[in-house]
Amino acid sequence: MNNKKEISGRRLLGIAGMGWMFDAMDVGMLSFIIAALKVEWDLTPGQMGWIGSINSIGMAVGALIFGLMADKIGRKNVFIITLLLFSIGSGLSALATTLGVFLALRFFIGAGLGGELPVASTLVSESVPAEKRGRVVVLLESFWAGGWLVSALISYFIIPKYGWQIALIISAIPALYALYLRIGLPDSPRFTALKKTERISAFQSFAKLWSKEYRRQTAMLWIVWFCVVFSYYGMFLWLPSVMGMKGFSLVKSFEYVLIMTLAQLPGYFTAAWFIEKFGRKFVLVVYLLGTAVSAYFFGTADSTAQLLTAGILLSFFNLGAWGGLYAYSPEQYPTIIRGTGTGMAASFGRIGGVLGPLLVGSLVTKNVSISTIFTIFCIAVLVGALSVLFLGKETKRKELV
Repeated sequence: MNNKKEISGRRLLGIAGMGWMFDAMDVGMLSFIIAALKVEWDLTPGQMGWIGSINSIGMAVGALIFGLMADKIGRKNVFIITLLLFSIGSGLSALATTLGVFLALRFFIGAGLGGELPVASTLVSESVPAEKRGRVVVLLESFWAGGWLVSALISYFIIPKYGWQIALIISAIPALYALYLRIGLPDSPRFTALKKTERISAFQSFAKLWSKEYRRQTAMLWIVWFCVVFSYYGMFLWLPSVMGMKGFSLVKSFEYVLIMTLAQLPGYFTAAWFIEKFGRKFVLVVYLLGTAVSAYFFGTADSTAQLLTAGILLSFFNLGAWGGLYAYSPEQYPTIIRGTGTGMAASFGRIGGVLGPLLVGSLVTKNVSISTIFTIFCIAVLVGALSVLFLGKETKRKELV
């Protein structure tokens, strides 16, 4: 690869990664905003659960619709549309004065977020050489940790002193950046090489996903996406609130979650190194097993040291697994259905994102212990790891078609 292409690849990673970071800022702040809204609007655990769940409903719809659109109008166009959608929605939600309005805006924010993530990973996957593809996509995912870190800093310094509305206005800044993305952003070379006559309908795409040729990888992806999203949003959207239930103040909870968030970066970077050395299945299975064990010990922790240690390991392994999942998913399909296949797997996974926060809210209301709740997430992650182990096919350095 010549130097010009190298620079182009790094530029694409930077542009897509910044969009990914802004997405993470929004989701990351939501967990802190839920904790703040509980106090300000006197929310019940059930209402708190719905804030996270409506966001995931929007993400499910967005991943489905925009995944299909990516195979029709291109990865670049969908990437920009979704980034604008969630950024503008995030800014408007700062004006919400009732839970109903806030929930409606969270749906649209979620739709933009849910569509952007799988499309961005597809765009990057199709634009880098096979021997670097896995590492680059995991590095793309690492921008998520940067966004969570920024969201934790904003939440720690802004929300307690200036309020959650100011935090949301700050998160709307990516809307301006999305306009800049229109200038000179290359679309996927594999998509642009497709003739219009080669593109197929949404119904044909869905049928192809479940054809004999692709049904095994489709089933595997849907299972692992559901398990990972169910556990991630169930655990991480409730993290500041769970810290509060364990006796920590709002500010102290934010401080500890910020420390845990820092562990995401080495989780991504180690996964990025392992994914080209040992393969996608190795990274997914090992990091999911690490997530399951960490979730169990986080739920049963009865001291600050145990809680922090388990939380740090939970962040490390869970976000490393996410990196592997985003690298692995687009590699399962050919170009004509890659956006649809990745988007539909993510969309099905978002159903888990709806159920996870609602389940926590329901169980907390029934006075179920935190240890029991996190054991449920531990089991879910184990199911995801087993699906990859027994149904997954290794795709390391496989040339995309």
